Amino acid sequence: MSAIRPDSPVDGVVSVSGHDTFDEKKTINVITKDEHQVTSTSFGSGGDGSEDDCGRSDVIIVDGADAANHLLPMRDDHDPALTFRSLVLASGLACFQSVMYQIYMFKPTSITIQGTFIVLISYFVGRAWAKFLPRGEKFEARWRAKGGQGKLPLYITILKFINNGPWTLKEHAICSITATSASNAAAASEVFAAQELFYNMSLTPATVILSTISIGLFGYGICGIMRPICVWHVDAVYWSTLPTVKVLQGLHWQELKNSKPLRYFWYAFTGMTLYEIFPAYIFVWLNSVSVPCLAAMKATGDKAAVLTNIFGGASNNEGLGLFFYLITSFQTALPLTLQAHQAAGFVACFIAMIGIYYGNGWDAKSLPFMSTKLLMSNGTAYPVADVFIDGVLDEEALLSYGLPKLTGTFAFAMFMANAAIGALIVHCFLFWGKDIWAAFKKAKEGRYDDRHHEHMAKHYEEAPWWWYVGVLIISFILGLIVVLKEDVSLPAWAYVVSLVVGIIISPFSTILYSRYGNGIATNNLSKMLAGLMIPGRPVGNMYFAAWSHNVISNASKSPPRVMFLTQIWGTILGGFINYAVMISIVKENKVVLNTSNGSNSWSGATLQAYNTNATSWALASYLYKTGTQYWVVPIGIAIGAASVVAHRIFYHFVPKIRNFDVADINMPQFIQYAGYIPYNQSQTCVLFSWVIAGFYVQYYLRNYRPRIFKDYSYLITGAFDGASLTVLFVLSFAVFGAGGASHAFPTWWGNNADGNYDLCPSS
Repeated sequence: MSAIRPDSPVDGVVSVSGHDTFDEKKTINVITKDEHQVTSTSFGSGGDGSEDDCGRSDVIIVDGADAANHLLPMRDDHDPALTFRSLVLASGLACFQSVMYQIYMFKPTSITIQGTFIVLISYFVGRAWAKFLPRGEKFEARWRAKGGQGKLPLYITILKFINNGPWTLKEHAICSITATSASNAAAASEVFAAQELFYNMSLTPATVILSTISIGLFGYGICGIMRPICVWHVDAVYWSTLPTVKVLQGLHWQELKNSKPLRYFWYAFTGMTLYEIFPAYIFVWLNSVSVPCLAAMKATGDKAAVLTNIFGGASNNEGLGLFFYLITSFQTALPLTLQAHQAAGFVACFIAMIGIYYGNGWDAKSLPFMSTKLLMSNGTAYPVADVFIDGVLDEEALLSYGLPKLTGTFAFAMFMANAAIGALIVHCFLFWGKDIWAAFKKAKEGRYDDRHHEHMAKHYEEAPWWWYVGVLIISFILGLIVVLKEDVSLPAWAYVVSLVVGIIISPFSTILYSRYGNGIATNNLSKMLAGLMIPGRPVGNMYFAAWSHNVISNASKSPPRVMFLTQIWGTILGGFINYAVMISIVKENKVVLNTSNGSNSWSGATLQAYNTNATSWALASYLYKTGTQYWVVPIGIAIGAASVVAHRIFYHFVPKIRNFDVADINMPQFIQYAGYIPYNQSQTCVLFSWVIAGFYVQYYLRNYRPRIFKDYSYLITGAFDGASLTVLFVLSFAVFGAGGASHAFPTWWGNNADGNYDLCPSS
């Protein structure tokens, strides 16, 4: 499968990457979705890939400046962006994508709804609108040919308003960005789904819709204010979205008959569409090809358990997924610097998890190898709803049931998540502090190092600062209404503190994301603080973390004020749509979503991890204080910070090792991947293939086949992603039960629904 994502189910942040020197710099900023990110895009700048527009085709793309100068050219057709057509289609596609994104939050296979998918859909819909509806300019041409002069007739004016001409790139971009903004609201809905699933607390539409809009708008306001360092800065990198931009440019600026790259895009799209039907539905084993599992499929007892723990990975919480092979394109667009940290982190994670479990750390062997749920000491699920009545701790029930347990691997993951946060904050100060301050000063003086942003500043009126401040104020008022009027167990004073925490902490991860293509989840810190301030209230903890942690925004080289309005509209629209979809799925599949691994169609693993994190921190005084079993988990923040201090001291005395710059080591990224697997408990079978595919494209092709890398790699990976998601979308409604009853494919060895799909022994 080609579009499986690594999003953290607890914190909603994680990506991967690829590059060749340990010096990833700036690329063109593009549409993207994820927590902790601001994005800018070169939708309006780029040509057909010729040397006149992009520079030499054999240039190796090393850093962001290379991408700006040689990958995405300075073409701007000044075509219209905000039209009646683009607004209508953007609204419809925003509804469509928010539905899709919400559905896949509850799927057993984590899917990133990549920008390419919505780009392809909006391309065909926009072209159809432009072609089949009456075109105003054609009627105008006929009218003028007949001698018409002066003011246009009313019917022509109306036709031009409805169908203004050819489907343009900037209209296309507006659709993509609005849809992305709408789907961002789905991340906030984790709070509401967990509240309904685990605490039996019925939700009113007002609670969900107002909270979702408030959370989304607050993050957007923060990101808007941070534009100088996260959008305009020359080191701002959003590598994962380059396939989206290249596909947009290719579809609009290249003719199929004259463009070999565009032809190969459609070949790849067609081939992946035909292939994806098999691993997604008929021949699921192709998603998890494991030679060790095949060799050991008849093993039993302890031997089977060990083999599955190490090599299994097709199902949630099955195992480490070592030596799996499958087709994947996710990794290929991202910088090798991050991939190197990721690969090293994965190795460290494998070793640590095996060592903790088989060394019986935290009494790990008495519990499952991998699980994200709170557990009883015998390994069964902890009765969260009975201990937290209406989301508030009942101390007598806690005394009766006893304290919950965490699997050793999940406790380790929580420790590493805290360590990554400490490392992130200190790294930003010690390694990037002066540079960040200089970026703000340059923005104030109107000086920019990026030629694309310089072009924007010269030709388009920027959205003023007070617009974003206004968004923050509106967001604050909406959230205050929720905490005062609705039963969310979050006091108003704690709500205010959550916003302050978000303003202070979340920018650090945004900065890291802008430079590496992936941020660090600060959600764990938010939940820790909430656990200290409002103990015994896991639901209030989730709301606290949502307001302090969700920082989502998009911006573009289409006119900034147009981007501002369309993103606000997408966020508001998504609030309504996500509520309707979320509540429908949760109510219809409540039993399945509450089980550890769910079914082939639905899974609550993401929400289980999210709830476990919040609930455990709501019991911080019982689980994490000095002398308790998990006391070291919160100390991770200090240990992570200390690791960066040690790194900075080492760098002071040893700045380079041969040609390697020691400053290019990024401890926050390494640490987060060293604890990645237990948090991201969905299928681990993708990890090995991510690394192989990413290194092949970003190291081999980029260095030794630069023309192929530049002209083909982003288009082809975009085709794979778009095709995979198109097939999965169709199958979701046709056979997976998203639109009604599910229709499972008959069980056979290639679709081992009665055991592990990778054929690893199940006992």
